[in-house]
Amino acid sequence: MALRSILIHPDPRLKKVCDPVADLSDELRLLADDMLETMYDAPGIGLAAPQIGINQRLIVLDCVREEEGPPRPMIMFNPEVVASSDEKNTYEEGCLSIPEQYADVERPTDVTVRWIDRNGAEQQESFDGLWSTCVQHEIDHLNGVLFIDYLKPLKRQMITRKMQKLKRERARG
Repeated sequence: MALRSILIHPDPRLKKVCDPVADLSDELRLLADDMLETMYDAPGIGLAAPQIGINQRLIVLDCVREEEGPPRPMIMFNPEVVASSDEKNTYEEGCLSIPEQYADVERPTDVTVRWIDRNGAEQQESFDGLWSTCVQHEIDHLNGVLFIDYLKPLKRQMITRKMQKLKRERARG
């Protein structure tokens, strides 16, 4: 397994709609393992393939905090929300591609998601709380949507300028 570099906003690859995974290969399973390792190392609770420059519909997540119990890593190929509640919830969201920036985002409280697991089997599960927010956030990435796209233009521009400055500083080393 290998750690992958996480793209920082603004990057055009983060705004593209990803291609469906047509066929599960060992290469894609290895990619998913790398993504989990990268996510845990960051540390984060979710990571989408476009965040590491891969234009495929693949996300990984694990919202179990250490004190809550054993990790529950999830790998989802071609995830899609098949049902969502009318009730909304607001969570302060962050993103590994937009480091150290957080904002409140309103999303459906509960969602049901269908996906293909690493063995090629179709899965479906309902999520609530942090899991619901996280899975929606990661699926947004597959559609070229970032959490800051939910914010008012001024706040979004302010965060984008901070990220541009961060990228310049990192480029100087």
